[in-house]
Amino acid sequence: MHATTAPTILVTGATDGIGRETARELTRRGAAVIVHGRNPERVAATVAELRTLGGAVPEPVIADLASLAAVRGMAAELAARDVHLEVLLHNAGVYMKRRELSVDGFEMTLAVNHLAPFLLTHLVLASEVGAQLRRVVNVSSMAHNRGRIDLADVQLLRGPFNSYASYATSKLANVLFTVELARRLHARGVTVNALHPGVSSTKLLTEGFEMEGSDSLADAAATSVTLCVDPALAGATGGYYVRSKPAPMHAAARDGELARRFYELSAQWTGATPLPG
Repeated sequence: MHATTAPTILVTGATDGIGRETARELTRRGAAVIVHGRNPERVAATVAELRTLGGAVPEPVIADLASLAAVRGMAAELAARDVHLEVLLHNAGVYMKRRELSVDGFEMTLAVNHLAPFLLTHLVLASEVGAQLRRVVNVSSMAHNRGRIDLADVQLLRGPFNSYASYATSKLANVLFTVELARRLHARGVTVNALHPGVSSTKLLTEGFEMEGSDSLADAAATSVTLCVDPALAGATGGYYVRSKPAPMHAAARDGELARRFYELSAQWTGATPLPG
């Protein structure tokens, strides 16, 4: 039977900032949180902290989301442990100050912020790890409203590098993915939603945007927590949320043809098997 009181939730990027606060609050609410990070010491420290909160904390998982092979390894490790996720929260993200390419040859912002969660979602759904999956939650940003998806140059490789443009495009990619995945998973009963977490003084904000935020970490984590566990949103799908409420999304997200073509391109790039359209 599907458990409703203590869901198993994978939180990517759970060792710092909003992700760590989200993991704390989900644990306080009784969820079994799987802590993902790329630094073993920081993962261990986060797991140790969560254990003091009284929740059941499965083994951590370590992977560098800049590598598609590492994402595949992470999914295989979860399967080998016989993990059954009910919620998949894609929280990890980067803001690159200069153009770098991932080991797979993709612009790093897009690789970590979009291609990694795209692939991980499909690997989870294709295995027993996702047999009980009910919710996929994508942390986007209000910056997605300044993004653009040009299918001929999604990685913005033409011309000089613009860090904000690359970040905004990756966050728009999160929203397009949300809309298209929600459509493809509707019959399966899996909901997919995106969110803007707020503006908090995380490392991404202070080092990437070089600014301070006005929201506390608790405020910034609240929408992710709501979308992960609020029973009132069990059937809500394909939405974009700000402060735990539905909010308007970029007009491009209403372009079904763009969403479909971008989904197919992402599947091609990652080697993921597309879900039926």
